[in-house]
Amino acid sequence: MTRAIIHLDMDAFYASVEQRDRPELKGKPVIVGGHPQRGVVLAASYEVRPFGVRSAMPMARAHKAAPKAIVVAPRFHAYVEASEAVFRIFESVTPMIEPLSLDEAFLDVTASLGLFGSAASIAASLRQRIAKEVGLPASAGIADVKFVAKIVSDLAKPNGQKEIPTGTSREFLAPLPIWRLWGVGPKTEEVLGRLGLKTIGDVAAREQHWLTKHLGAGGQHLWELSQGIDPREVVPDREAKSVGAQDTFDEDLLGEAALTPHIHSQALRVGRRLRRAGVRARVVQLVVKYDDFTSISRRVTLPAATDDGQLLYREAIGLLSRVDLGRRIRLTGVAGQELTSGEAQLGLFAADAPKKQEKLNSVLDQIATKFGNHAVVTADLKREQDSDDPRDGFYREEKRETAVKAEQQRTKTGLTVERDEE
Repeated sequence: MTRAIIHLDMDAFYASVEQRDRPELKGKPVIVGGHPQRGVVLAASYEVRPFGVRSAMPMARAHKAAPKAIVVAPRFHAYVEASEAVFRIFESVTPMIEPLSLDEAFLDVTASLGLFGSAASIAASLRQRIAKEVGLPASAGIADVKFVAKIVSDLAKPNGQKEIPTGTSREFLAPLPIWRLWGVGPKTEEVLGRLGLKTIGDVAAREQHWLTKHLGAGGQHLWELSQGIDPREVVPDREAKSVGAQDTFDEDLLGEAALTPHIHSQALRVGRRLRRAGVRARVVQLVVKYDDFTSISRRVTLPAATDDGQLLYREAIGLLSRVDLGRRIRLTGVAGQELTSGEAQLGLFAADAPKKQEKLNSVLDQIATKFGNHAVVTADLKREQDSDDPRDGFYREEKRETAVKAEQQRTKTGLTVERDEE
């Protein structure tokens, strides 16, 4: 059966969120980044890209290329909230969603065509809803394989969509440069160039055994991609084995008091995602990364699986007591592992407290869905929000490159151990 796969990608995600929340930035060259000398660019608006500014570029170089650009400090909590709203829209058309990062995902809508129309109409509807409900632009690529859908969405940017009809992937790919193939970095591109392979069509025209002879096992992989062959399925995140959230801090933190609000926020986010997925965690894990980049983790097995963020928080704080807090810490993360579905196991003597907590969580989830994740927060998290002034749109000298590097890893949201950098 022919598949219908959409790759949806938010346009200049962080910069677009900043322009949405600060109307005075619309149409202006905006860079989201850290320290002006040590940091790198997290996101560049389309208005600043003609100056040569791109994501992952050193901030010093970006400032030199576009000295009049408006530099905005990252607000990760705003990006996470926008991401969760976008993924809720995805979930309205299909459960077959494979997140790649906060701002992009593959959707297999093959089984949704009978309900919502063609893949192109589904993509257009999703993009319209994201624009209306979240206030952000998105681009979409549509194809029968993941690899081609990803390339197409890149070519559709900004704020557009493009579809490659079934059976035409090879013709579409042929004129594209060789670096568009997954797995072809600068070194591989140089090797392929010496072999006379400049375009994807050049690879497709070669025999498989010739490519294998010159490139080893990777030759077979590149040949298949050049033919538009990509049998990989869209893997929904519900099949993952853990749900998590972690943050890289703007400044390295020292001591339990400084870390507690962040761990609390992470635990609550994990609980919310567990409930949204209809699963519970039997194991709680705390991850700590120090300023020298060494990482440690601590785990505890619960007597019964849970989706309650407050319980996860208490367990995570208990794990924090087993960590060396005399060193500066740049990252913490909380994850729920060993996931189970269904209702929580009842004890011998049923208590009202768990049921009351479940009702409370349900109400809080409804409020968060309607008004955002920060509509109702605990006192410690409110203090953290108040200290994060969104009006601070220019250089903040304390911003560190560490927060930027972590985001460049671009891992999943939802049912994954997630570096969502809230």
